[in-house]
Amino acid sequence: MKYDPIDSQLFIKNRKNFAKYMQPSSLAIFNSNDIYPTGADSTLPFAQHRDIFYLSGVDQEESVLVIFPDCPKEKHREVLFLKETNEHIAVWEGEKLTKEKAFETSGIKTVYWLKDMEKVLFELMTQCDTVYLNTNEHYRASVETETREARFAKKLKDKYPAHSVAKSNPILQRLRSVKDPIELEIMQQACDITEKAFRRILQFTKPGVWEYNLEAEFMHEFLNNRSKGFAYTPIIASGNNANVLHYIENNQQCKAGDLILIDAGAEYANYSSDMSRTIPVSGKFTDRQKEVYNAVNRVKNEATKMLIPGAYWEQYHVEVGKLMTSELLGLGLLDKADVQNENPDWPAYKKYFMHGTSHHIGLDTHDYGLLHEPMQANQVFTVEPGIYIPDEGFGIRLEDDVVIQESGEPFNLMRNIPIETEEIEEIMN
Repeated sequence: MKYDPIDSQLFIKNRKNFAKYMQPSSLAIFNSNDIYPTGADSTLPFAQHRDIFYLSGVDQEESVLVIFPDCPKEKHREVLFLKETNEHIAVWEGEKLTKEKAFETSGIKTVYWLKDMEKVLFELMTQCDTVYLNTNEHYRASVETETREARFAKKLKDKYPAHSVAKSNPILQRLRSVKDPIELEIMQQACDITEKAFRRILQFTKPGVWEYNLEAEFMHEFLNNRSKGFAYTPIIASGNNANVLHYIENNQQCKAGDLILIDAGAEYANYSSDMSRTIPVSGKFTDRQKEVYNAVNRVKNEATKMLIPGAYWEQYHVEVGKLMTSELLGLGLLDKADVQNENPDWPAYKKYFMHGTSHHIGLDTHDYGLLHEPMQANQVFTVEPGIYIPDEGFGIRLEDDVVIQESGEPFNLMRNIPIETEEIEEIMN
């Protein structure tokens, strides 16, 4: 891995917290992701399943984690199964985890090779009544590919039909949404790498560059700072491209006088950062661009203050909508009649700001978190209002990643990334 080793105490603590929520006489099983083929003998780069990583720190394919707190044999209360490594594999594919290295990474003492899994798992299954299977229940999930977890679940239920089945996902939704201090340090590193890349972009941008040139500059800085790359597919949208919310072609030339909406963030150690900034191609905002930009920034700053323990995600968005309505009235984009006659299910402000303001972020860019439960300290949210005006040829979005505090305003992990118009113009010039 490119990233520095993570303290195994994080994963030891995560497993203990998960075990607290398990039913008596139950075990939980977690699988790595597959390596997905693209055709012929080519594959996509391996990306670890975030749940097994969260609970073990193992960042390798063909790995399986078992947690069995009530197991009669103490050594089987936590078990890792790994792809067996040897000299041939080391030469052709690179170093894989040894049993000793797996212990250093995860804090798990009992490590078997995968060839022993069927035998060991049979013994464990005879000693438990319930098995926790790991399904994807994220509110944005749309999965068409049969995953390794899904195949394993079918096989296990077929082989052990008398066992009760429970879901690990609700436990993980709660645990993963509240970040440990070690996780917050890693996320800060991801945001710091993003800052370096953005400052590079500010000095590089000028009329005539192409959107993909900016994407390349981001990647250059990310890789030089031990990141695998983008935490998600980047948006580099100049001019009216910014009014396409998920514009990812990044293939147009940036023209003088236009704005560029940038939505990009580095991953680091599988954790995401998520930044949006909007900059002038020519290094200076027009008066109108600055007027709209500052309106978006005010909404972002006020919305950030609302992210406090006990707040509810749905009501928070209602309040942000009121802030945005006021700004759009001030900009002349809405009038009082628009607001008075608005559809409550699609308020007037949605014409210019049609997406949500905040989502959980962590191991996934749209991270785990139960949106019907109140916000808690050490949850991390994005704050990303925007105003999109196709008729004027630009769209503006600003986004930071913030940590909810026990008291006071959230802590901004992106506090050092330039955002005020004056600072952006000064760096660009």
